[in-house]
Amino acid sequence: MQRYSRDGIVTLEAGLPIWERFFTVAPLVLIGTREASKSYDLAPKHMAFPISWDNYFGFICTPRHRTYQNIQREGEFTVSYVRPGQLVLTSLAAAPRCGEEDDDKPSLMALPTFPASKVNGVFARDGYAFLECTLERVVDGFGENSLLAGRIVAAHAHQDSLRASERDDQEIIHEAPLMAYLYPGRFATIDRTYSFPFPAGFKR
Repeated sequence: MQRYSRDGIVTLEAGLPIWERFFTVAPLVLIGTREASKSYDLAPKHMAFPISWDNYFGFICTPRHRTYQNIQREGEFTVSYVRPGQLVLTSLAAAPRCGEEDDDKPSLMALPTFPASKVNGVFARDGYAFLECTLERVVDGFGENSLLAGRIVAAHAHQDSLRASERDDQEIIHEAPLMAYLYPGRFATIDRTYSFPFPAGFKR
């Protein structure tokens, strides 16, 4: 039952998933894995994030998905941060396979790729940042989902997205816009940002 307070706050039923009741902002990445057949798969994920200030990266997946199964078997994966112009191709990467036992995902044929350098995997070409990860650990039990955490063993970024002392941060973002996924089911192009007003003496 919903309860309303005087200032418009609605109490949601915590016994059910709450995340489709309001929008949240997340990145959109393609996780690359190698299939048992030695072909490669790319799958879009939005529950994806750095883990600590050191070089670790994690994302949420379910053991039912081939991405989870591939990483458990191979022990490695890639991460491609995609651009707004890759929206349609990224969406196609979520298309179903030909059959239950078939590794083929025909939609991936339209997605240009290039090989990773240290792990056995591929990246989505034309992205702006690329991570190569070895599996650090899997934490199961978040309902039907799991956290897959990797250690970044190699990282690459397109030069138009790299921060540099001689370039203004807003200029970088304007010239190389970012894509955000607004769960559930919307996206945004970020090409304008503002400096965050950190208090004096703030340290991470």
